[in-house]
Amino acid sequence: MSRRRIVVRGLFAGIATVAAASLVTIATTGSGGRAAGWPGWGFTHTQYSADTGSPMAIESVEDALQGQSLVQVQAIMGWGAENPEPAPGQHDWASLDRRIDLIRSSGGTAVITLCCAPDWMKGGSTGDTDWDRLTVAPLPEHYADFARLAAAVAERYPDVHYFLVWNEFKGFWDDAGNQWDAEGYTAFYNEVYEAVKEVNPDAQVGGPYIPMVAVDEDVLEDADQNSGTSVSPLEGSWGAVDPRVLRAFDHWLANNAGADFIVVDGHAEAHGSSDPFAAVRKFSAVNQWIHERTSLPVWWAEWYLDPGVQDWPAQEQLAVYTAAMIEFARSGTETALHWNPRPAGSSCATCLWTDTTRDGGGQPLPFLTEVLQPFARWFPPGTRLEQVDVPEGVRVLARSDAAVLVNTTGSPVPVSVLGRELVLSPWSVRWVVPT
Repeated sequence: MSRRRIVVRGLFAGIATVAAASLVTIATTGSGGRAAGWPGWGFTHTQYSADTGSPMAIESVEDALQGQSLVQVQAIMGWGAENPEPAPGQHDWASLDRRIDLIRSSGGTAVITLCCAPDWMKGGSTGDTDWDRLTVAPLPEHYADFARLAAAVAERYPDVHYFLVWNEFKGFWDDAGNQWDAEGYTAFYNEVYEAVKEVNPDAQVGGPYIPMVAVDEDVLEDADQNSGTSVSPLEGSWGAVDPRVLRAFDHWLANNAGADFIVVDGHAEAHGSSDPFAAVRKFSAVNQWIHERTSLPVWWAEWYLDPGVQDWPAQEQLAVYTAAMIEFARSGTETALHWNPRPAGSSCATCLWTDTTRDGGGQPLPFLTEVLQPFARWFPPGTRLEQVDVPEGVRVLARSDAAVLVNTTGSPVPVSVLGRELVLSPWSVRWVVPT
């Protein structure tokens, strides 16, 4: 039996230092850089990304992303894309083309979010774009128009195989009933689904992209008078999910025209405690609830942590984010997408690269090279996980030859993993991987 050398890497020796050598250990695998079980881990392009700025900075981002292929998501309108159809039948693809070209050139797997809608589909004026009304849903009489736009998108980008229908039920709220308009969204979804499938039968289309928001008892009182319940069926030490969300999800699941995967998003907030490490258990609980209802793959289109985490030191922030990703992997998440913040300086704990519009920008940051890319390399969907005993306060994700460990405490903790004896420093993340 051959012997492989095991290396141990520590995360965040310094937030401003990006180890170029780390890319060697997360090199791509398989055809086209895709691992078995892809899509997998990735991120969403937001208003400010790497498609504008210094050519050298843009090239630097592309080179870094090529180090390990990731899922990359772009919306058709908003979040960096202009109005794709400012007037009926008059398309403007320039900004969306630029974003899709960035995904292609950086070796990513492209996913398109079919949101949002031109103004004329939601009661606005033809030719105008009021960005303050971006999140307004199309009027029912324009569902077919949006479906035709979605089909045009699928036809224009035949190499894109994954589509998310809308975003967080935006605009689908029933004020009178104080609940989500599940019937409206489902009717909208069905027209979009069928239009995309007609253009590309092999396209993978998912929904309902609903936020698994926490219960607010004050607003639930009126909503639950008729249902006879004010208790969420999905709750734990991390809190509880609003039952109106769950009812909307169930309605869509029972009445959709078809789906290739499930899409949700949500926050893990430390309700009633000060422990975000405990709050991330919410992601596993939601996954379990969904898996009890359907065998479809589960995608988390967005995921966020307790806002208080942003005030923590960078190393502690990364520890919580890594613990959350461990929850996703252990509970059967097919794809988890980091909502990429606006690129900033090297002190940004959750940015993927520095601002490409500034001198010397486009430098990859540890959240990309030491978190997202290693997860994509070592723990793609379908990875056979191993049980590893670790001390209390340590989170671990392991396979037969690789592991990532998180010390969730402020004290050093000795551990034994894959034949290695380690001491985890406070709030540290450590990778144990073969060379």
